[in-house]
Amino acid sequence: MASGTLVDTNVLLDVLTADERWLTWSMDALAEAAELGPLYINPIIYAEVSVRFTRVEDLDDALPADDYRRVPLPWAAAFLAGKAFLDYRKRRGSVSSTLPDFFIGAHAAVEDLVLLTRDATRYRSYFPTVSLIAPSSS
Repeated sequence: MASGTLVDTNVLLDVLTADERWLTWSMDALAEAAELGPLYINPIIYAEVSVRFTRVEDLDDALPADDYRRVPLPWAAAFLAGKAFLDYRKRRGSVSSTLPDFFIGAHAAVEDLVLLTRDATRYRSYFPTVSLIAPSSS
């Protein structure tokens, strides 16, 4: 895959819901990342964002394929996500913690993509090779 940025669900939801705290940061970060290369989403991100929509057509309008390239989750990323999640659980991580974050981090790691997220702590811990675009307080 060509270089680019995988956009985490939280950043997309900030924009789509006009989050009072994070809207400006997320919009600016998306614009800067788009200047550097393509923006990507995978089926996990698409599914997480979909809960805000009742129709797939509305979701597709909100995430135009010309702006957000849809890419499949590589099998190697699924494997890495499982291993990272197992490590997380061994460290007594919460059962309720979402496995999707591990799929997203693993996808960025396997495809050598930058990850745009507001939730940098877990990604730094379990996917240290991934370059992050995140708020300085993350």
